[in-house]
Amino acid sequence: MKFCYDTQIESQPDAVEAALRRPVPRLDSSRPLLFCGQGTSLHAARVAAAWAGYPALAVESQDAALRTGVPPGAQVVVVSHSGGGFTPAVLRKARAAGATTFAICSDAAPADADHVVRTCPPERAQTHTVSYVTALAALGQMLGLDLSSAPRLLRDALAEQAPVDAARRLGAKDPLLVTGFGFDAIAAAEAALKLKEATFQWAEGLSVEQALHGPQAALHPRMGAVLFNPDDDDGGRTARLRELCVTVGVEVVDIRVARCSEAVRPLVSIVPAQRLAAEIARLTGGDPDRSRNPV
Repeated sequence: MKFCYDTQIESQPDAVEAALRRPVPRLDSSRPLLFCGQGTSLHAARVAAAWAGYPALAVESQDAALRTGVPPGAQVVVVSHSGGGFTPAVLRKARAAGATTFAICSDAAPADADHVVRTCPPERAQTHTVSYVTALAALGQMLGLDLSSAPRLLRDALAEQAPVDAARRLGAKDPLLVTGFGFDAIAAAEAALKLKEATFQWAEGLSVEQALHGPQAALHPRMGAVLFNPDDDDGGRTARLRELCVTVGVEVVDIRVARCSEAVRPLVSIVPAQRLAAEIARLTGGDPDRSRNPV
């Protein structure tokens, strides 16, 4: 069966191309930058903060609304597909602190900010995909990055064979560990969320180094592991984790990403994981289209 989720995944190259054509405000690197979001939107915020570099921060919208201070003159960027949750509270707090506010949200979402950047129409599947990559496209442009190769690379990723065999190998494994290095550590967190939402089974996304510091003690043969293969030198840590998984009988699936710039990689690397989640859902009775409180 084909999900709406599959159609969303397939639409991402065109959606990113459209997002890259939209005018966006530029962020000022000389002023404090605070990126906020929840769930998938938090992962987009984390990518943006990593792109921007120190001292930019990414925090959960709940923390930004209820705990985190907003320095005078800051730029507060809230990513939210729906515009709901703690988004309005963050924007009100930022405005009261004298910050410049930015909302990155879907075409239909309410947003009361100094600058509103639209990403894509509301998604039909509750497991979001298009809103993630289009938010990244908007954020990258706001930071002055060259993302022009992203649509082509996304099409190339979608032209790859569907990960049916990998899904069969992981379908009966529970839980799943997902790891990556650098930007792929954020992709691992987003991939784990897609796997949970699509398959209704537990997955955890960690940086590869974090996975080797304590969590390795809990590895067992009933588990599966999804490892983002790094392009850059990670000190041999992904290879070490793979070796350890094989030793204890953990089923390992590797995700390989086409070589591209560090700026573009976060948009491209997530596609194989999105597709893997769809294939596992087809095998196990998950439903990425209706992933909110299925029971």
